[in-house]
Amino acid sequence: MLKSEQAYLDLCQHILNNGFKKGDRTNTGTHSVFGHQIRFDLSEGFPLLTTKKVPFRLVASELLWFIKGDTNIRYLLENNNNIWNEWAFEKWIKSERYTGPDMKDFGIRSQRDPEFNEIYQEQMQKFKENILQDNTFAEEFGDLGSVYGKQWRNWKTSQNDTIDQLKEVIESIQTNPDSRRHIVSAWNPEDVPNMALPPCHTLFQFYVADGKLSCQLYQRSADVFLGVPFNIASYALLTHLVAHECNLEVGEFVHTFGDAHIYSNHIEQVGTQLKRDIRPLPKLNINKKKSSIFDFELTDFEIVDYHPHPSIKAPIAV
Repeated sequence: MLKSEQAYLDLCQHILNNGFKKGDRTNTGTHSVFGHQIRFDLSEGFPLLTTKKVPFRLVASELLWFIKGDTNIRYLLENNNNIWNEWAFEKWIKSERYTGPDMKDFGIRSQRDPEFNEIYQEQMQKFKENILQDNTFAEEFGDLGSVYGKQWRNWKTSQNDTIDQLKEVIESIQTNPDSRRHIVSAWNPEDVPNMALPPCHTLFQFYVADGKLSCQLYQRSADVFLGVPFNIASYALLTHLVAHECNLEVGEFVHTFGDAHIYSNHIEQVGTQLKRDIRPLPKLNINKKKSSIFDFELTDFEIVDYHPHPSIKAPIAV
Protein backbone atom coordinates (compact mmCIF):
# COMPACT_ATOMS: atom_id res chain seq x y z
CA MET A 1 0.00 0.00 0.00
CA LEU A 2 3.00 2.28 0.51
CA LYS A 3 4.76 1.46 -2.76
CA SER A 4 2.86 3.87 -5.00
CA GLU A 5 3.50 7.03 -3.00
CA GLN A 6 7.15 6.07 -2.47
CA ALA A 7 7.61 6.17 -6.25
CA TYR A 8 6.51 9.82 -6.23
CA LEU A 9 8.82 10.70 -3.33
CA ASP A 10 11.70 8.91 -5.04
CA LEU A 11 11.11 11.10 -8.10
CA CYS A 12 11.30 14.22 -5.92
CA GLN A 13 14.59 13.03 -4.38
CA HIS A 14 15.95 12.07 -7.79
CA ILE A 15 15.32 15.58 -9.11
CA LEU A 16 16.94 17.18 -6.07
CA ASN A 17 19.99 14.91 -6.39
CA ASN A 18 20.41 14.84 -10.17
CA GLY A 19 18.36 17.65 -11.69
CA PHE A 20 19.90 20.27 -13.94
CA LYS A 21 19.36 23.90 -13.04
CA LYS A 22 17.33 25.37 -15.88
CA GLY A 23 15.56 28.60 -16.67
CA ASP A 24 11.90 28.55 -17.59
CA ARG A 25 9.03 30.54 -19.07
CA THR A 26 8.09 32.01 -15.67
CA ASN A 27 11.65 33.17 -14.82
CA THR A 28 11.43 31.27 -11.53
CA GLY A 29 14.11 28.66 -12.21
CA THR A 30 13.88 24.90 -11.84
CA HIS A 31 15.74 21.72 -11.00
CA SER A 32 14.86 19.46 -13.93
CA VAL A 33 15.30 15.91 -15.24
CA PHE A 34 14.16 14.57 -18.60
CA GLY A 35 12.42 11.24 -18.89
CA HIS A 36 11.05 9.33 -15.91
CA GLN A 37 8.24 6.90 -15.16
CA ILE A 38 6.30 5.93 -12.04
CA ARG A 39 3.52 3.35 -11.67
CA PHE A 40 0.50 3.09 -9.39
CA ASP A 41 -1.38 -0.15 -8.76
CA LEU A 42 -4.91 1.19 -8.34
CA SER A 43 -5.95 -1.95 -6.45
CA GLU A 44 -3.73 -0.80 -3.57
CA GLY A 45 -5.96 2.20 -2.90
CA PHE A 46 -6.70 5.55 -4.47
CA PRO A 47 -3.38 7.41 -5.07
CA LEU A 48 -4.13 10.60 -3.20
CA LEU A 49 -0.81 11.53 -1.57
CA THR A 50 -0.65 11.20 2.20
CA THR A 51 2.63 13.03 2.86
CA LYS A 52 0.67 16.22 2.20
CA LYS A 53 -3.05 16.80 1.86
CA VAL A 54 -4.28 16.90 -1.74
CA PRO A 55 -7.76 18.47 -2.09
CA PHE A 56 -9.77 15.79 -3.89
CA ARG A 57 -12.71 18.14 -4.50
CA LEU A 58 -10.50 20.34 -6.67
CA VAL A 59 -9.12 17.35 -8.55
CA ALA A 60 -12.60 15.97 -9.23
CA SER A 61 -14.20 19.26 -10.27
CA GLU A 62 -11.35 19.98 -12.69
CA LEU A 63 -11.66 16.51 -14.23
CA LEU A 64 -15.43 16.89 -14.61
CA TRP A 65 -14.74 20.24 -16.30
CA PHE A 66 -12.51 18.48 -18.82
CA ILE A 67 -15.03 15.68 -19.34
CA LYS A 68 -17.83 18.19 -20.01
CA GLY A 69 -15.71 19.73 -22.77
CA ASP A 70 -15.84 23.06 -20.96
CA THR A 71 -13.08 25.66 -21.36
CA ASN A 72 -14.53 28.51 -19.30
CA ILE A 73 -13.50 28.91 -15.65
CA ARG A 74 -17.05 29.86 -14.60
CA TYR A 75 -17.89 26.19 -13.90
CA LEU A 76 -14.77 25.90 -11.75
CA LEU A 77 -15.57 29.06 -9.80
CA GLU A 78 -19.13 27.84 -9.25
CA ASN A 79 -17.54 24.85 -7.56
CA ASN A 80 -15.09 27.00 -5.57
CA ASN A 81 -12.16 25.81 -7.66
CA ASN A 82 -9.55 28.51 -8.30
CA ILE A 83 -6.71 26.53 -9.85
CA TRP A 84 -7.07 28.03 -13.36
CA ASN A 85 -7.81 31.61 -12.30
CA GLU A 86 -4.40 33.12 -12.97
CA TRP A 87 -4.40 32.37 -16.70
CA ALA A 88 -7.84 33.91 -17.25
CA PHE A 89 -6.98 36.83 -14.96
CA GLU A 90 -3.88 37.54 -17.04
CA LYS A 91 -6.04 37.78 -20.15
CA TRP A 92 -8.19 40.43 -18.45
CA ILE A 93 -5.39 42.61 -17.08
CA LYS A 94 -3.70 42.69 -20.49
CA SER A 95 -6.89 43.82 -22.21
CA GLU A 96 -8.06 47.37 -22.96
CA ARG A 97 -11.06 46.72 -20.69
CA TYR A 98 -8.83 46.62 -17.63
CA THR A 99 -8.39 50.02 -15.95
CA GLY A 100 -7.12 49.01 -12.50
CA PRO A 101 -3.63 49.12 -10.93
CA ASP A 102 -0.64 47.81 -12.87
CA MET A 103 -0.60 44.02 -12.52
CA LYS A 104 2.49 43.31 -14.61
CA ASP A 105 4.34 40.20 -13.38
CA PHE A 106 1.63 39.72 -10.75
CA GLY A 107 2.62 36.10 -10.15
CA ILE A 108 6.11 36.98 -8.94
CA ARG A 109 5.38 40.39 -7.41
CA SER A 110 2.51 39.15 -5.25
CA GLN A 111 4.81 36.52 -3.73
CA ARG A 112 7.52 39.03 -2.82
CA ASP A 113 5.59 42.18 -1.91
CA PRO A 114 2.85 41.90 0.75
CA GLU A 115 1.44 45.33 -0.13
CA PHE A 116 1.20 44.42 -3.81
CA ASN A 117 -0.28 41.04 -2.92
CA GLU A 118 -3.16 42.80 -1.15
CA ILE A 119 -3.89 44.85 -4.27
CA TYR A 120 -3.63 41.72 -6.43
CA GLN A 121 -6.08 39.83 -4.22
CA GLU A 122 -8.57 42.70 -4.46
CA GLN A 123 -8.36 42.72 -8.26
CA MET A 124 -8.61 38.93 -8.41
CA GLN A 125 -11.74 38.99 -6.24
CA LYS A 126 -13.28 41.61 -8.52
CA PHE A 127 -12.40 39.47 -11.53
CA LYS A 128 -14.02 36.35 -10.03
CA GLU A 129 -17.20 38.22 -9.16
CA ASN A 130 -17.45 39.53 -12.71
CA ILE A 131 -17.01 36.01 -14.13
CA LEU A 132 -19.79 34.65 -11.92
CA GLN A 133 -22.23 37.55 -12.34
CA ASP A 134 -21.68 38.94 -15.83
CA ASN A 135 -22.31 36.59 -18.76
CA THR A 136 -20.65 38.87 -21.31
CA PHE A 137 -17.57 39.33 -19.13
CA ALA A 138 -17.36 35.56 -18.53
CA GLU A 139 -17.56 34.83 -22.25
CA GLU A 140 -14.80 37.33 -23.02
CA PHE A 141 -12.37 36.70 -20.18
CA GLY A 142 -13.35 33.39 -18.57
CA ASP A 143 -12.64 31.24 -21.59
CA LEU A 144 -9.14 29.77 -21.79
CA GLY A 145 -9.23 28.89 -25.46
CA SER A 146 -8.77 25.45 -26.97
CA VAL A 147 -7.54 23.74 -23.79
CA TYR A 148 -8.12 20.19 -22.57
CA GLY A 149 -11.92 20.05 -22.64
CA LYS A 150 -12.13 21.17 -26.24
CA GLN A 151 -9.48 18.75 -27.44
CA TRP A 152 -10.94 15.80 -25.53
CA ARG A 153 -14.54 16.38 -26.65
CA ASN A 154 -14.53 18.70 -29.66
CA TRP A 155 -11.33 18.33 -31.70
CA LYS A 156 -11.81 20.29 -34.91
CA THR A 157 -10.58 18.65 -38.11
CA SER A 158 -9.30 20.21 -41.31
CA GLN A 159 -12.67 19.31 -42.87
CA ASN A 160 -14.45 21.35 -40.16
CA ASP A 161 -15.83 18.21 -38.54
CA THR A 162 -15.37 17.52 -34.84
CA ILE A 163 -14.08 14.44 -33.02
CA ASP A 164 -15.27 13.48 -29.55
CA GLN A 165 -12.09 11.66 -28.57
CA LEU A 166 -13.25 10.67 -25.09
CA LYS A 167 -16.54 9.21 -26.28
CA GLU A 168 -14.83 7.38 -29.12
CA VAL A 169 -12.12 5.87 -26.90
CA ILE A 170 -14.75 4.53 -24.48
CA GLU A 171 -16.64 2.95 -27.38
CA SER A 172 -13.36 1.49 -28.65
CA ILE A 173 -12.58 -0.08 -25.27
CA GLN A 174 -16.04 -1.62 -25.15
CA THR A 175 -16.05 -3.00 -28.71
CA ASN A 176 -12.37 -3.76 -29.34
CA PRO A 177 -10.60 -4.04 -25.98
CA ASP A 178 -7.35 -5.45 -27.43
CA SER A 179 -6.83 -2.45 -29.70
CA ARG A 180 -3.61 -0.49 -29.31
CA ARG A 181 -5.34 2.71 -30.38
CA HIS A 182 -7.19 3.66 -27.18
CA ILE A 183 -5.62 7.13 -27.26
CA VAL A 184 -6.76 10.65 -26.44
CA SER A 185 -4.49 13.57 -27.34
CA ALA A 186 -4.70 17.09 -25.99
CA TRP A 187 -1.74 18.30 -28.03
CA ASN A 188 -3.16 19.87 -31.17
CA PRO A 189 -0.32 21.83 -32.83
CA GLU A 190 -2.70 24.06 -34.76
CA ASP A 191 -4.57 25.08 -31.61
CA VAL A 192 -1.57 25.58 -29.30
CA PRO A 193 -1.37 29.33 -30.05
CA ASN A 194 -5.05 29.63 -29.04
CA MET A 195 -4.58 28.12 -25.58
CA ALA A 196 -4.04 30.05 -22.37
CA LEU A 197 -1.60 27.30 -21.41
CA PRO A 198 -0.50 24.57 -23.86
CA PRO A 199 -1.40 21.16 -22.41
CA CYS A 200 1.15 19.78 -19.95
CA HIS A 201 -0.51 16.35 -19.81
CA THR A 202 -0.52 15.85 -23.54
CA LEU A 203 -1.64 12.30 -24.33
CA PHE A 204 -3.11 9.28 -22.54
CA GLN A 205 -3.65 5.69 -23.61
CA PHE A 206 -5.81 2.92 -22.16
CA TYR A 207 -4.89 -0.76 -22.06
CA VAL A 208 -7.15 -3.72 -21.29
CA ALA A 209 -5.83 -7.04 -19.95
CA ASP A 210 -7.13 -9.67 -17.55
CA GLY A 211 -10.40 -7.81 -17.13
CA LYS A 212 -8.61 -4.68 -15.91
CA LEU A 213 -8.25 -1.20 -17.40
CA SER A 214 -4.91 0.58 -17.15
CA CYS A 215 -4.01 4.10 -18.25
CA GLN A 216 -0.70 5.64 -19.22
CA LEU A 217 -0.21 9.40 -19.36
CA TYR A 218 2.59 11.20 -21.16
CA GLN A 219 3.22 14.57 -19.51
CA ARG A 220 5.55 16.86 -21.45
CA SER A 221 6.06 19.28 -18.54
CA ALA A 222 5.49 18.46 -14.89
CA ASP A 223 5.52 20.76 -11.86
CA VAL A 224 6.36 17.87 -9.55
CA PHE A 225 5.53 19.49 -6.21
CA LEU A 226 2.28 21.32 -7.00
CA GLY A 227 0.93 19.84 -10.22
CA VAL A 228 1.87 16.16 -10.29
CA PRO A 229 -0.09 15.13 -7.16
CA PHE A 230 -3.21 16.57 -8.87
CA ASN A 231 -2.37 14.83 -12.16
CA ILE A 232 -1.91 11.46 -10.45
CA ALA A 233 -5.26 11.71 -8.67
CA SER A 234 -7.04 13.10 -11.75
CA TYR A 235 -5.98 10.30 -14.11
CA ALA A 236 -6.57 7.68 -11.44
CA LEU A 237 -10.12 9.01 -11.11
CA LEU A 238 -10.53 9.05 -14.90
CA THR A 239 -9.38 5.42 -15.05
CA HIS A 240 -11.91 4.44 -12.37
CA LEU A 241 -14.74 6.18 -14.25
CA VAL A 242 -13.93 4.68 -17.64
CA ALA A 243 -13.44 1.24 -16.09
CA HIS A 244 -16.84 1.55 -14.41
CA GLU A 245 -18.58 2.41 -17.68
CA CYS A 246 -16.81 -0.43 -19.49
CA ASN A 247 -17.51 -3.01 -16.75
CA LEU A 248 -13.83 -3.51 -16.02
CA GLU A 249 -11.74 -3.52 -12.86
CA VAL A 250 -8.96 -0.94 -12.47
CA GLY A 251 -5.39 -1.92 -13.22
CA GLU A 252 -2.45 0.48 -13.18
CA PHE A 253 -1.94 4.17 -13.73
CA VAL A 254 1.42 4.68 -15.44
CA HIS A 255 2.80 8.23 -15.34
CA THR A 256 5.50 9.01 -17.91
CA PHE A 257 7.29 12.36 -17.82
CA GLY A 258 9.18 14.53 -20.26
CA ASP A 259 10.56 17.54 -18.34
CA ALA A 260 9.94 16.77 -14.66
CA HIS A 261 10.94 19.72 -12.54
CA ILE A 262 10.87 21.25 -9.08
CA TYR A 263 10.70 25.03 -9.05
CA SER A 264 13.48 26.76 -7.13
CA ASN A 265 10.95 28.29 -4.74
CA HIS A 266 9.54 24.83 -3.90
CA ILE A 267 12.80 23.24 -2.70
CA GLU A 268 12.16 23.89 0.99
CA GLN A 269 8.60 22.56 0.76
CA VAL A 270 9.77 19.37 -0.98
CA GLY A 271 12.32 18.87 1.77
CA THR A 272 9.56 19.10 4.36
CA GLN A 273 7.45 16.55 2.51
CA LEU A 274 10.31 14.09 2.12
CA LYS A 275 10.74 13.94 5.91
CA ARG A 276 7.17 12.75 6.46
CA ASP A 277 6.08 9.15 6.83
CA ILE A 278 3.77 7.55 4.26
CA ARG A 279 0.29 6.62 5.46
CA PRO A 280 -2.21 4.10 4.03
CA LEU A 281 -3.96 5.24 0.87
CA PRO A 282 -7.67 6.09 0.97
CA LYS A 283 -10.46 4.35 -0.94
CA LEU A 284 -12.59 5.88 -3.68
CA ASN A 285 -16.33 5.23 -3.76
CA ILE A 286 -18.32 6.25 -6.83
CA ASN A 287 -22.06 6.25 -7.40
CA LYS A 288 -22.62 2.90 -9.13
CA LYS A 289 -26.17 3.89 -10.06
CA LYS A 290 -24.72 6.03 -12.85
CA SER A 291 -23.24 4.20 -15.80
CA SER A 292 -21.96 6.95 -18.10
CA ILE A 293 -18.85 8.98 -17.40
CA PHE A 294 -20.70 11.99 -18.81
CA ASP A 295 -23.40 11.88 -16.11
CA PHE A 296 -21.23 12.15 -13.00
CA GLU A 297 -21.27 15.15 -10.66
CA LEU A 298 -19.13 16.01 -7.65
CA THR A 299 -21.63 14.49 -5.25
CA ASP A 300 -21.16 11.09 -6.92
CA PHE A 301 -17.64 10.67 -5.47
CA GLU A 302 -16.50 9.92 -1.94
CA ILE A 303 -13.00 9.51 -0.54
CA VAL A 304 -12.92 7.22 2.50
CA ASP A 305 -10.23 6.85 5.19
CA TYR A 306 -8.02 9.66 3.98
CA HIS A 307 -5.73 10.75 6.83
CA PRO A 308 -2.90 12.77 5.26
CA HIS A 309 -0.29 15.05 6.74
CA PRO A 310 -1.20 18.76 6.53
CA SER A 311 -1.05 20.57 3.21
CA ILE A 312 2.16 22.44 2.29
CA LYS A 313 1.70 25.81 0.64
CA ALA A 314 3.86 26.95 -2.25
CA PRO A 315 3.53 29.69 -4.92
CA ILE A 316 2.32 28.72 -8.38
CA ALA A 317 4.44 29.76 -11.34
CA VAL A 318 2.31 31.53 -13.96
